[in-house]
Amino acid sequence: MASGVVGGGGSLSEAYSTAKKILLRARDGIERLERFESASLVDSSDLTSSVKRDITEVQSLCASMDGLWRSISVKSQRDLWRRKTEQVGEEAEYLNKSLEKYMWRNQRKMNEAKERADLLNRGSGEGAHILQIFDDEAQAMNSVKNSKRLLEDSFSSGVAILAKYAEQRDRLKRAQRKALDVLNTVGLSNSVLRLIERRNRVDTWIKYAGMIATIVILYLFIKWTR
Repeated sequence: MASGVVGGGGSLSEAYSTAKKILLRARDGIERLERFESASLVDSSDLTSSVKRDITEVQSLCASMDGLWRSISVKSQRDLWRRKTEQVGEEAEYLNKSLEKYMWRNQRKMNEAKERADLLNRGSGEGAHILQIFDDEAQAMNSVKNSKRLLEDSFSSGVAILAKYAEQRDRLKRAQRKALDVLNTVGLSNSVLRLIERRNRVDTWIKYAGMIATIVILYLFIKWTR
């Protein structure tokens, strides 16, 4: 379109109107690219190329307009078109920077996706080996935990058995003391019985001796009195 612009105010107005329409289309295209980006749509190369062509065309029109407004003789008109041309150029530059930022973000996303794909592809090799090492270490830790739990259970069982033995030993000691007490009591009773038996025998001998002595004394007394 820039090639169709010729000298004169009318041509300048036409170039300006065309540039504004193209800027509107380019702005809409960038907004669509940003929506695609938020929606994770990667295939936007055609729209990106279209927006880039529009911005380039606006910049070409600005170059043509810059030569046209300088040829205007009236200063007020010349200043007006200078400001309009600068405004179109600034807007085209802003859209161009926005497009470059989008392209940079899109390229970075593509690089990150490629890196993730490479990592996944290596997962069957080195990554899988590392995962196997982690898995072996996890199994070893589980074995250690199981062994520790078995030792703790065995220790608890041993302590319980020893406690039972100690309890039974105390019971045996108490039974032994009771048996000794009974035996001591029985032994004391036997001694008393033997003492009583000896005392009964002595008393019997004393009784018999007294009876004999009494008979002898009576016999002697009767005989003496005669």
